Amino acid sequence: GFKPGGATPASFMSYGFAKRWSKHPEQFGKGALEGVVAPETAAHAAGVAALLPMIVLGIPGSPTAAVMLGGLLIWGLQPGPTLFTDRPDFVWGLIASMYIGNVIGVIVVLAFVPLFAAILRIPFAVLTPLIVVICAIGAYAVSNAFLDIWYMLIFGVIGYVFRKLDYPLAPMVLALVLGDMAETAVRQSLIMSQGNPGIFFWSPIAAVITGAALLLFFWPVFTALIHRARGPLESAR
Repeated sequence: GFKPGGATPASFMSYGFAKRWSKHPEQFGKGALEGVVAPETAAHAAGVAALLPMIVLGIPGSPTAAVMLGGLLIWGLQPGPTLFTDRPDFVWGLIASMYIGNVIGVIVVLAFVPLFAAILRIPFAVLTPLIVVICAIGAYAVSNAFLDIWYMLIFGVIGYVFRKLDYPLAPMVLALVLGDMAETAVRQSLIMSQGNPGIFFWSPIAAVITGAALLLFFWPVFTALIHRARGPLESAR
């Protein structure tokens, strides 16, 4: 929830992290429990956490939070720090509804698990055409252009090639969803600091997030160096 984009990028990113740090990454895609728990947990956490910046700062963290922000403005409520003092009944009522929604969600999921599991028994030859048709409808509905369907097919083929080459999906999804927003935010920050990149470390929160991003970015390099350094030691033993 600390990043914008909603539950979809969080799901793909958590799946990639779980696969990278798993002791048995070859089991992912074959029913590994971590591959199911990680994206579902991240999606649920991101959906709820996206409301935090919306309520506290008035900045929606997901499309759903943006719709709720519009609803609050229509009702005459201005999200921000003063909302906790001006309308505490609404804020704490909203927080209580999250807890109630979680309890109801657990009950519904446990009650309909057999029905959800029955979907897995549908042959893949039946699911594939349905998925393609739904994707085509969604692509066409964005701007009512038939060219978008061709884009969908082209990038579907590219995605299939990347899947065969074992490319992680998380960076690509994050780049598609957050690329424009990140570029705009970086440009605005550099304008505010007159070109000084130190603005990304001035605030403690920004320093933690930037440091975590750099660590995750260079983590494969660190891992390769550690394995290379351990190789001679293990052979010497």
